[in-house]
Amino acid sequence: TSPLHPHTLLLNFNSCTLLTWETYPLFLTGVTFPPEYPASPETLVKLTVYDVRDKARDNVSKPQSVSFLGSATFSVSDLLRSKDDQLTLNLRSSDGVLAVGTVLVSRVNMGEMEEGDMDHITADVQQAQKCTLVCESSQGTPIDKDNSPLTGAVFKNPVCKVYKFQTVDSKWMLVREQMEECTLSFSIPRQLLHLYIQEDMRRIQELRDLGELSPHWDNLRKEVIGRYGQVIAAYQETLAELNKITGPSFKPSCSKAQRYLEFIPINLHTQRMRVTCPRQTDAFYDVITVGAPAAHFQGFKGGGLQRLLSRHEAEKKSTAYQCIYYSPEHTAKAQEVLHSVGHLQPLISGLADQLLQAAQQHSMAGLREALKTLAGKTEQFVHALKDELVKSALLALHTAQPGYSPPQNPGHSPGEDGQAPLKRQDSIPCHKEYDEEEWDRVWADVAKSLNCVIAMVDKLQEQEPINNNQEQPIPKQVLADVITSHNPEGDWREQLCPLVVRLKECVAEVVVRARRAMTFVLLQEAACSIPQGLFLKQRRDVVFSQALAALACGFVMRLYAGMEDKGFLRQLHLVGLVAQFESLLSTYSEEIGMLEDMEVGISDLHRVAFKITQAKTDDPCDLQPVVIGRRDHYTVEVPLPRLAFQTLPHEIKEGKALQVYPVLFNVGINEQQTIADRFGDISLQERINQRNFEILDSYYKSLSLPCFQTQMDLKDLLGTLGQNVVTKKRKNVEILWLAGTICRRLNGIRFTSCKSAKDRTSMSVTLEQCALLRDEHQLNKDYFIRALDCMRREGCRIENVQKNIKCRKYAFNMLQLMAFPKIYRPPEGTYGKVDS
Repeated sequence: TSPLHPHTLLLNFNSCTLLTWETYPLFLTGVTFPPEYPASPETLVKLTVYDVRDKARDNVSKPQSVSFLGSATFSVSDLLRSKDDQLTLNLRSSDGVLAVGTVLVSRVNMGEMEEGDMDHITADVQQAQKCTLVCESSQGTPIDKDNSPLTGAVFKNPVCKVYKFQTVDSKWMLVREQMEECTLSFSIPRQLLHLYIQEDMRRIQELRDLGELSPHWDNLRKEVIGRYGQVIAAYQETLAELNKITGPSFKPSCSKAQRYLEFIPINLHTQRMRVTCPRQTDAFYDVITVGAPAAHFQGFKGGGLQRLLSRHEAEKKSTAYQCIYYSPEHTAKAQEVLHSVGHLQPLISGLADQLLQAAQQHSMAGLREALKTLAGKTEQFVHALKDELVKSALLALHTAQPGYSPPQNPGHSPGEDGQAPLKRQDSIPCHKEYDEEEWDRVWADVAKSLNCVIAMVDKLQEQEPINNNQEQPIPKQVLADVITSHNPEGDWREQLCPLVVRLKECVAEVVVRARRAMTFVLLQEAACSIPQGLFLKQRRDVVFSQALAALACGFVMRLYAGMEDKGFLRQLHLVGLVAQFESLLSTYSEEIGMLEDMEVGISDLHRVAFKITQAKTDDPCDLQPVVIGRRDHYTVEVPLPRLAFQTLPHEIKEGKALQVYPVLFNVGINEQQTIADRFGDISLQERINQRNFEILDSYYKSLSLPCFQTQMDLKDLLGTLGQNVVTKKRKNVEILWLAGTICRRLNGIRFTSCKSAKDRTSMSVTLEQCALLRDEHQLNKDYFIRALDCMRREGCRIENVQKNIKCRKYAFNMLQLMAFPKIYRPPEGTYGKVDS
């Protein structure tokens, strides 16, 4: 609205806080003319420069002082006619007389990066030198053309920055950062809460289905059901609160301890760096940043999950005087058996019905095919349920029924209610009236029934009047003779039906017994755990929810980026992907509890598989990933539009489960880690790094794809990483660099975390980006530190800080930074004392 021109654009450039022009004589920013205000040759641009300083160093709560430095005006036509698309302008004082510095304005043609001809005007405010770094900021920029249109369904609110850096051969590269929120931050936890509630409700019903129990066991059952009810009520309340939330798709760091947000990952964002170099294909580098998955609301007074679970397991063994102690392996087996029961019984029943249908149609080929599948699933059923744990649990359940009188052992005092205290699964008292062979007879009945079905099908095939050749149809008269024959064997369905019904009855009897036995095992586990065990289960649910939301975000981002990469897709369905989590937590104070939570949460991700499905429509709502399953195994279904789905390999389209191998590497870098290194205990960090190196090395050795066999440097990198994880060296960040490099070479998914993914994470992400520019794109070594400072000062990460705490300063103070490795320290003026 300026009288100069109706589309005049005024740009205010603020110098860096706490810095003088002598120590930092440049400031980088830029502008894009938006579509609603298109630039023309007559458009005038006015640059106004201010010096902004804090009155008190490192204290953002104090007011800032602002002083005018100078201004300059130019027209777009001046820039278009200039040599090399650059203008050097003098900054003039307010009276227009005194020159107080210079401004270098550059025109950057972004057509190399995006379709269409989009021009950007960038400006460097200088006093004494010429700057070749260009930083362009754009809020809400449309997605790259190389980003799949699918991203709009899952990723939103992009923040983009563009830089121009010089290579070693004096060429120029354009670098674009793009940071986005992920809708899965909230949708995955909501789905998990639904599944948690449903699973616990089923558990309550299964406990009630145990039937009549003696007073001792019935009281334990009521107490366990009551505890489950409390958990369900709490989860329902949390879910109701989450369903009310609208707005941003991420949880800011300042909300990490809020009760109703405890299932939501902290500050989950994706970040992509795109590099465009002359005569080279564009390159992409992705990383997901997220706060360490941890139960911040519950606190870390007693440590984190790893310590709490170990302590609780030891206490269960020593105090299980009211119940039978089952090991974690036994309870996991019980859960697996219950899942197999729920999955295989309806499957066997359906296959049995298919067999009868084929018999009714007199289709010998259909009969044989149905029988083959039925026999296979029944064999799988037997393998899953015929277990010694089921047999011993049936005996234990028998002892818990009314009227049972356990034998009195000399010197063995009964419990308070007259029941003998049962401590260990292997010391369950025998009961002479209980027939231990009954369980074996039940299984024998299943086998006999299946054999009878098989024998009958063989007999029917022998009675077939014509050789069962599908190319030769059976004449109607012959078929009629068979059907109307006085031979009772003429009606296939009639002959098979009693045998099939008997098979289904035998399977149902096994299922009833196995389900009750395994439910009784889980009753013991819950009873021995009251109340601490259920609190730990809730804590584990919280941590896993945060970890799964991050993993699903990373998987979707990696899938979308690799849709046209046949080698990646082949690797995906043949061996799966590595998901490498980098953590910067210290092993001291509360953060050691966070790391213990994170270790268990990341490890639990091995229970997750992914499946690609075809979306019903291309609507964004139908492209949201869906979680199904139970606590010991979840599947995340990722829908794709029909056209995209059809391009996938056959194995993926057929619904093959896609595995992810999570690994965690941690190196603390802050002042608390200094204390831990010198006076504390760093064994947790050492154990985590060594254990996860073994997982990563095992994954690499399992690869048989040619593209990896030819990469000898991968083997060398793994060897170096292996040496580093056993080397006693303080703040050995080379472990993180090596692990990240190996992950990228393996087409893996990269994650970076600290407490809130805001400050230390920002230092790590920007360092990784600049290292990639140096190592992969020949960034001029003279530009490395300048590029690093520019990204930290003006890039996406400082925008992330702004989004989280409404302040553009990293939460470090000078004392803290003295303990940081130098390469992880932000530039002057970008940090201060702020709440994290």
